[in-house]
Amino acid sequence: MADRDTGAFPSEVRARLAELELELSEGDITQKGYEKKRSKLIGAYLPQSPVSGSEVAVGQERKTPVTPSSSSRYNRRRLSGSRDERYRSDVHTEAVQAALAKHKERKMAVPMPSKRRSLVVQTSMDAYTPPDTSSGSEGEGNGDEDGPEENSVGEGGVGGDGTSSLEDSLGTEHWANRGLHPASSSTTTGSSASSSSSSRGSGGSGAVGRLADVLQQHAHVAAHLHRHRLHRTENHSAPPDVTGYTNNSSSSSDGTQVDRTPCPAHAAHKHTPKYGNAELMETGDGVPVSSRVSAKIQQLVNTLKRPKRPPLREFFVDDFEELLEVQQPDPNQPRAEGAQMEPSQGELLGVVTNWPPSLEAALQRWGTISPKAPCLSTMDPNGKPLYVLTYGKLWSRCVKVAYNLLHKLGSKQEPLVRPGDRVALVYPNNDPSAFITAFYGCLLAEVVPVPIEVPLSRKDAGSQQIGFLLGSCGVTVALTSDACHKGLPKSPTGEIQQFKGWPKVLWFVTESKHLSKPPRDWFPLIKDATQDTAYIEYKTCKDGSVLGVTVTRLAMLAHCQALTQCCSYTEAETIVNVLDFKKDVGLWHAVLTSVMNMMHVISIPYALMKVNPLSWIQKVCLYKAKVACVKSRDMHWALVAHRDQRDINLSSLRMLLVADGSNPWSISSCDAFLNVFQTKGLRSEVICPCASSPEALTVAIRGPEEEDSTPPGRGVLSMSGLSHGVIRVDSEEKLSVLTLQDVGFVMPGALMCVVRPEGPPQLCRTDEIGEICVCTAATGSSYYGLSGMTKNTFEVFPLSSAGSPVSEAPFTRTGLLGFIGPVGLIFVAGKMDGLMVVGARRHNADDIVATALAVEPMKFVYRGRIAVFSITVLHDERIVVVAEQRPDSTEEDSFQWMSRVLQAIDGIHQVGVYCLALVPSNTLPKTPLGGIHLSETKQLFLEGALHPCNVLMCPHTCVTNLPKPRQKQPEIGPASVMVGNLVSGKRIAQASGRDLTQMEDNDQARKFLFLSEVLQWRAQTTPDHVLYTLLNSRGAIASSLTCVQLHKRAEKIAAILSERAHLQDGDHVALVYPPGVDLVVAFYGCLYAGCVPITVRPPHPQNITTTLPTVKMIVEVSRSVCVMTTQVISKLLRSKEATATVDVRTWPPVIDTDDLPKKKPPLLHKPLNPDTLAYLDFSVSTTGMLAGVKMSHSATSAFCRSIKLQCELYPSREVAICLDPYCGLGFVLWCLCSVYSGHQSILIPPSELELNPALWLSAVSQYKVRDTFCSYSVMELCTKGLGLQTDGLKSRGVDLSRVRTCVVVAEERPRIALTQSFSKLFKDLGLHTRAVSTSFGCRVNLAICLQGTSGPDPTTVFVDMRALRHDRVRLVERGSPHSLSVMESGKILPGVRIIIANPETKGPMGESHLGEIWVQSGHNASGYFTVYGDEALQSDHFCSRLSFGDTQTVWARTGYLGFLRRTELTDANGERHDALYVVGALEEAMELRGMRYHPIDIETSVIRTHKSITECAVFTWTNLLVVVVELDGSEHEALDLVPMVTNVVLEEHYLIVGVVVVVDIGVIPINSRGEKQRMHLRDGFLADQLDPIYVAYNM
Repeated sequence: MADRDTGAFPSEVRARLAELELELSEGDITQKGYEKKRSKLIGAYLPQSPVSGSEVAVGQERKTPVTPSSSSRYNRRRLSGSRDERYRSDVHTEAVQAALAKHKERKMAVPMPSKRRSLVVQTSMDAYTPPDTSSGSEGEGNGDEDGPEENSVGEGGVGGDGTSSLEDSLGTEHWANRGLHPASSSTTTGSSASSSSSSRGSGGSGAVGRLADVLQQHAHVAAHLHRHRLHRTENHSAPPDVTGYTNNSSSSSDGTQVDRTPCPAHAAHKHTPKYGNAELMETGDGVPVSSRVSAKIQQLVNTLKRPKRPPLREFFVDDFEELLEVQQPDPNQPRAEGAQMEPSQGELLGVVTNWPPSLEAALQRWGTISPKAPCLSTMDPNGKPLYVLTYGKLWSRCVKVAYNLLHKLGSKQEPLVRPGDRVALVYPNNDPSAFITAFYGCLLAEVVPVPIEVPLSRKDAGSQQIGFLLGSCGVTVALTSDACHKGLPKSPTGEIQQFKGWPKVLWFVTESKHLSKPPRDWFPLIKDATQDTAYIEYKTCKDGSVLGVTVTRLAMLAHCQALTQCCSYTEAETIVNVLDFKKDVGLWHAVLTSVMNMMHVISIPYALMKVNPLSWIQKVCLYKAKVACVKSRDMHWALVAHRDQRDINLSSLRMLLVADGSNPWSISSCDAFLNVFQTKGLRSEVICPCASSPEALTVAIRGPEEEDSTPPGRGVLSMSGLSHGVIRVDSEEKLSVLTLQDVGFVMPGALMCVVRPEGPPQLCRTDEIGEICVCTAATGSSYYGLSGMTKNTFEVFPLSSAGSPVSEAPFTRTGLLGFIGPVGLIFVAGKMDGLMVVGARRHNADDIVATALAVEPMKFVYRGRIAVFSITVLHDERIVVVAEQRPDSTEEDSFQWMSRVLQAIDGIHQVGVYCLALVPSNTLPKTPLGGIHLSETKQLFLEGALHPCNVLMCPHTCVTNLPKPRQKQPEIGPASVMVGNLVSGKRIAQASGRDLTQMEDNDQARKFLFLSEVLQWRAQTTPDHVLYTLLNSRGAIASSLTCVQLHKRAEKIAAILSERAHLQDGDHVALVYPPGVDLVVAFYGCLYAGCVPITVRPPHPQNITTTLPTVKMIVEVSRSVCVMTTQVISKLLRSKEATATVDVRTWPPVIDTDDLPKKKPPLLHKPLNPDTLAYLDFSVSTTGMLAGVKMSHSATSAFCRSIKLQCELYPSREVAICLDPYCGLGFVLWCLCSVYSGHQSILIPPSELELNPALWLSAVSQYKVRDTFCSYSVMELCTKGLGLQTDGLKSRGVDLSRVRTCVVVAEERPRIALTQSFSKLFKDLGLHTRAVSTSFGCRVNLAICLQGTSGPDPTTVFVDMRALRHDRVRLVERGSPHSLSVMESGKILPGVRIIIANPETKGPMGESHLGEIWVQSGHNASGYFTVYGDEALQSDHFCSRLSFGDTQTVWARTGYLGFLRRTELTDANGERHDALYVVGALEEAMELRGMRYHPIDIETSVIRTHKSITECAVFTWTNLLVVVVELDGSEHEALDLVPMVTNVVLEEHYLIVGVVVVVDIGVIPINSRGEKQRMHLRDGFLADQLDPIYVAYNM
């Protein structure tokens, strides 16, 4: 095993092992690769053991506890180096484990997201191969780690208290634990295979409680579920009653040996029973489903039923008048009770005689007095001294740079750079000598240097923002080094490429060999320090924008003096610097103050630290350095890398400056470092944390202590108190504490106070946390070019409680949150930039990162790279955590880790995480020094371009400020006064089309009662008049029919029916024809024979399995006694595929009508009564219901007459029809209208448009058509397919200027966006926008509205979407928030009356009120045709009466919600026009939170949210909102859509999405009218038939 002391190996093997471990911790090799190489190296030195470590069964008990030796403890500690060093804290790790252990009691089953296999494989393949059994090393990070190894997570041996005896005892105890509770270490839920991470070691102390059993979160839900049927309840707003659906997760208590092949979550289902006895649920239509998906949704519902923490007071009640944002503070929250704080004064800035009057003067003095004194030593990447720059050389080179800047750029008359101009300094981190030369050269030339990072590529994260800064500073010249200049990206011509967002700059190399010598008589002018700008330091804000902080020459000098006094710097001291020398603490100490005091700086480049983390300590020893400037991560790296280095001696150090010492999480690095290196001569008073900010420069430093000074301070603060902005030292909740170390006293010469972070700068109380402000000469003076922001930051006048300013002089805000403690010590608790205010409580991003990292850090997060930020959704900030996962993590690891992080953050910070996203390793945008570029990450997240590989959204837990669920108000009852046509003070919403009886026209067809008679009359009077022309996909005439041809062919059909089929009067015949003239012929043949035709869409030859059952169902439900069709389809109905799909033996007789007999029937049938049945109209509604309605002869004739009058149709007209001819208005236009009105119908089958999208529009142009009808799917096909071809169509002579009506035939709310884009697109071809309109029909009346030729244009109104949810109509201005545009559905047809009624009470509604549209007309259908005769439904839908008012009239209920509004326009008859606006179908509307939502509104919002979403459909299941989106893009974009969809639905609709399903294009089923079949989709989803790319279950 790996626990053998590595001391036994030869030194070269040990060195190689150390390198390997470094590679592993840096993530450069995988765990598996590491183990292979390691076992190769040490194989020869190990005794062969019979059982290799990775083969031991998880549940088995070990006989002897293994105690680790010191070196293996080191190995494990080393591994944990992959964790982010900023946030190490053993105490915190233990607190997190304890918080997680608390969650153990309330185990919850969180459904794991489902992924398509191809998505899972995007991570490293190592994750799915079983570990190498020959590894003689630690158990692979996948399953059976040994007990002691688990301590590495908490880094036991590193922390102050993690002594080896403790670690050993923990290891032993842990093994004992495992022996006692074999079940807990390998619990599987149900019969879960592949529980690869169920046996995870807990981070921190094994004794605290294993994380594995904290949460049994596996993809597989307990299979022991009671049978419980879910009934659809009418009251959707109540929470789902799912109490019977219990979840007895059975733990396998017999130490089961778990299948050790980790496989991705997706594949895992192969081994698990597919919910064999899971749950017989029912879909809405009573179809039982038993599926993985429904069980997961159930699991989600169960989880969501757990009591949440008490919600905050609702932010707003969404009343329709306004949003009330009322925040009620919690009465129990802690409040500040202390007295008002007093500003704290630093010691006086000492007046020292030999301080120079300016920095340039200091440089000149040292360069001339001690030219040989070393100023700067640089190191190469191997740690060898590369170069020593002396003060003499520095001085002469700076003079040379200054001369060249002023005299050698541009011409003598037009110098490119003048004193006061800004120039960029672009130097890499490994070349401090070139930088310091250029910096002081600029100071000597009185030019303002702007140091920036080297742009690595054209689209570097953040480099664009730097470009904006350079542009605003007017930078035209960039100074750089030779090596850097060569490395910049170049264009093919050799010029340096223009960086994104950058101004055009001249690159100027400052190496001496490239510069001209200044003349002997030229010297730079050395002045005393003034208020001129010395340099500009860039600062990146929270939102990613980059500002330039200007520092004057006086401030720079004063700052150097304050640092010198505070740090007691003396001449010729040696200082080791690891920090970035271009900005911040590194610049202030190692470039400015060092030169002022003639110190010697040893500069350690970042690249060297990566190779040898101990390099800075070695240099301290080598040079006997007095001072070192480091960050806490450098201390941590040194700890991790330090071996038994015998020769380390740190006694020379008098000051170890910790630049990020103000970060609360640096304290454990400082403690651990002191703990380990105290034996090497490090004294405790040497560690000096400091606090600084770009605006205020150094805010405070704990100076190197004298013997009698104040000991360092520690504050253990309650995080809960901090979140309310108060300081509470003792916390009942011992887990959530934050330990702070002081950062010393106020700087010499400064005055400091603390002000409230929000609102005016009011002084805080002594026990209140706020933003630290300082008043001193040594701060920045402005943000360059931004006077407003400068005023708010650099010119602040803090006010006392009395309202008077604290001092005459302005203060500068530091951006640090903290307080001044007892005896004047300063404590910093975080940064303003990291502050997130969630539900009126403040949380610091760093604290949340620390908590997330304390959850199994080593195993999971790649190099500790975690970003935490907040986004605003629905009037509050929401926390988002993004982490890079190790390349070898499995799906289950990820999900386990995410669940634990949620619980840990909830337990410690009492705040919910809105979204947790995992991305593959090394994919987050980086800052130049390798950290995470936070604002860029946030930007990618918001744009949906982060491409995570795992996402967990928790809107249900976080969003507590939704509007209150609506309580339905009682509507007006019959008791309310009805005066004439007024109801509750409003005109009753009723309207009608023109009166058919009053209209005089020369309509000859009126004298016939039956269509069959009209056809016979036309065949006699105008035998050769063409009624029908069918076009093929090339636009040629495929076939045509004149009146007499149609009549004769219909006679032959009638003969077949009576002779061959022996049909009786009134028998039903199914017509299964493709769109064409055969269908028309067969229809009239049936009328001639006295049969009742039913038109049925034929099955699709490529898709028989899904289309044939519908055909069969219609034939059976309609009781057809025979099927008429073509020869091709007749063969298809009996084909092999058909036999496999339906029982073909039960088809009624199938007659093919391709060869008609020569004889005609003896007698044509004449119906006895106009009210007998003419035909049946079958259609599948969008909710998946098949409904057939009965159309009588009188209704059919009235229908045709109504359309003839509305569209002014005469025999001389041509009408182009591109519709499916099987039901509704499409069928009437295709088969009936031409015979009645005598016009020519040009028939264009929509399927032909798939081959030739321009077919319809070309035909309209070619035949000079004035009226044309199409469906939404045809319009969409033209918009998408011809979008780029309008010029081509124009050149082919397509002209649409003659079109006066282009009507979309629909049974839904008009799709304004589509009709408008269609009109805009084809405007160039002469199409008038007013010509495009829609119609509206439904099952009870196939056409209620149709935009005719006369009458006003359709109007559009904007209604408030929030009011609509409350069943109210509130008109708003265009473009106002939450507005929805609704277009009139065409004019009401002649002979049609409409009233708006309340669907529940059946009372009439007032005008502009939302209600159900009821219709009365001569062409209403006469009832449903059902096999089982549901009379109640029949009478309710077709024979309803109002509950009060006009209670005599019989109405048909359309099932659609809408409203009527009287407009200012006038109709053809001179009366004011009533417009009907259709809002949506009642049966499709979803009741959620007591409000009524129309799916289309949510879908429109979702489609708008991301460019890759092409289509969307929503439905509800067990009260959860399910959103299905079609992805047009790579599968790796799928997970980007989950947060975006969740956000947009929350923001715009105040709804929480329960499940987000990402599918391929074309999965959402759409019917022939272009309507989404949402219920089919729902059933497919619940039955696991969609093959989704990703399914996310939001928590």
